[in-house]
Amino acid sequence: MKNDFSVSLEKIIKEFSLEKIYLPKDEKEISVSSTEVNRPGLQLTGYFEFFDSGRIQIIGKSEHSFLETLSESDFKLHINSFFAQKPSVVIVSRNLDIKPEVLKAAEENEVPLLRTDESTSTFMSSLISFLNVQLAPRITRHGVLVEVYGEGILLLGESGVGKSETAIELIKRGHRLIADDAVELRKVSSRSLVGSSPENIRHFIELRGIGIINAKNIFGIGAVKLTEKIDMVINLEPWDSTKVYDRIGLEAQTTEILDIKIPSLTIPVKPGRNLAVIIEVAAMNNRQKKLGYNAAKDLLKKLGVQEEFSSENDNSDGDPYSKY
Repeated sequence: MKNDFSVSLEKIIKEFSLEKIYLPKDEKEISVSSTEVNRPGLQLTGYFEFFDSGRIQIIGKSEHSFLETLSESDFKLHINSFFAQKPSVVIVSRNLDIKPEVLKAAEENEVPLLRTDESTSTFMSSLISFLNVQLAPRITRHGVLVEVYGEGILLLGESGVGKSETAIELIKRGHRLIADDAVELRKVSSRSLVGSSPENIRHFIELRGIGIINAKNIFGIGAVKLTEKIDMVINLEPWDSTKVYDRIGLEAQTTEILDIKIPSLTIPVKPGRNLAVIIEVAAMNNRQKKLGYNAAKDLLKKLGVQEEFSSENDNSDGDPYSKY
């Protein structure tokens, strides 16, 4: 499957400590743009219908054993036919032997040839996970991403509302910063978003009146994290006395990002409110809801009005916690 994004072969080689058998050019100039990988069992027999040359091809023990059963002439024919399809990359697993004919076919067709000592299934699983993250659809949102009690909290709001100041207070209380100002969000599956910081501004926070600080240098390595799953979106907005804010929390709110609905809250900001404490409570309450407990519904049940509420608001499809 083609993707709008790509990852360099250099990054793949470094991530999995792959042995470089043959590279037609510098690994930095070779890119992979498909999240799917393939074991070319059928292709090595000569069947190339629906073959996707953009996928990384992995030759494991089964493929290697099949090739060993062929005569010398058939071996050359099948290998040359396979490499003539010009797959993006061919990786041999289990540190299996690579015959000179295989190396020659890779060189003639300018196909990168690599090797790993990992088992085929283990390597494929790790590679697919890596590609899903590296090639995931993504957007960048203005906000702050923090980890609070294991929950990834994305703070959104207009400039000057206090997102960075709240992040500093959360860090001082033992939580961790992932990104400030620009949060890169990746859709790593049909149900999950992962956030990170652009590398050039990672660990930096802008505080009005002070300037730029490095959270890792000031608060220590334990105060920062590279990535985190998005579990909740909290919208911070200046307090509006004419607006009615939710005081019970019965109706589930969501924010849609990259076609994924994330549980969300809107928290009004005004002098005297301790946003860090409020966000801590929101994170813990979010975890309780994922575990099946809703304090608002429990209170209504104790007051004897749970059945009336359920009949008016029964809509499991709209429950952002139903996926858990």
